[in-house]
Amino acid sequence: MSQLTPIRPGEELDVARLEPYLRTAIPDLPQGPLQVQQFAAGRSNLTYLISVGSQDYVLRRPPLGPVAPRAHDMVREYRWLQEISPRFLWAPRPLALCKDPAVLGFIFFVMEHRPGVLLEDALAEPGRYAPAVGAKISQILVSRLADLHAVNWRSTNMASWVKPEGFLARQVEGWTSRYQRARIAEVPGDQELTQWLLNHVPNSSEPAVIHYDYKLNNMVFRPDLSDVAGIFDWEMTTVGDPIADVAVAMSYWIQPDDRGPLRQALQEHTTTLPGFWTRDEWIQRYAQMTGRDMGDFPYYLTFAYFKLAVIVAQIYYRYYQGQTHDPRFADMNQMVELLVEYALATRPDH
Repeated sequence: MSQLTPIRPGEELDVARLEPYLRTAIPDLPQGPLQVQQFAAGRSNLTYLISVGSQDYVLRRPPLGPVAPRAHDMVREYRWLQEISPRFLWAPRPLALCKDPAVLGFIFFVMEHRPGVLLEDALAEPGRYAPAVGAKISQILVSRLADLHAVNWRSTNMASWVKPEGFLARQVEGWTSRYQRARIAEVPGDQELTQWLLNHVPNSSEPAVIHYDYKLNNMVFRPDLSDVAGIFDWEMTTVGDPIADVAVAMSYWIQPDDRGPLRQALQEHTTTLPGFWTRDEWIQRYAQMTGRDMGDFPYYLTFAYFKLAVIVAQIYYRYYQGQTHDPRFADMNQMVELLVEYALATRPDH
């Protein structure tokens, strides 16, 4: 799967307006024409590779059409990256924020390009994969998430932006409300699931900087797979419960014995290759590295599956309402049903 794709119809950038803005906002922009390509991954915010001479940049903008309140906030993501990137080496450095919709018709920001390889592409090369590679990648991913959770946010501007107390309860209430707004039709078991989540919220863990969408297709690796080269999509980052962050990562992590609904919904099977750790091995290693109590993790994982179902429901809602015509979204209502079904089945008391 190539990282880049021809620009999808309706998602073009006005280069004639973009270039003069960039030459003012980024003084050391090289001479030469701007070349624009679109990154294939991503189903909400849109991301583009901007090439000028020998230098590459990345432009990030909100999705087409109306968006949920406080979602896809480019200003917020830019400011978080300003604080995180000097303290966490795998976050890209933000370079310019355009809050004037007169430039391109929307707010956007530009950040440094972190070249690297998608893990799926690297492992598809003949003779490249061995079980030791899967184990090594698993260790790297745990380590980088633990590194993020160790960032000292209290001594930064982040401390004035957040109120981490009661994080998990607010998250459950907030994502339940988002689901009700994006709900197109009845989904079997969805009301039972939301009520159970609301009734069983555990106490939040000691707060940390969390990415909250930590998964393989939000990162690239060094070509030799010795480390992550860049971690992207910081839209949902905040200071909150790090166990929730681990659970989100594990909601995308498929293992060979997972039931059909999850494998069918996510269609991401890289981590089922021999050598990749199981979710239990992953969280045990995380607990060893951080000293955090993982006793309530089963609840967090059920909530993470529900949260993923809500994100998919919001994407499908935009497609259903005609706000986007991306054909990838046409069958996402079925994915919502599969994820709700799986979340119900993973509740700790079932």
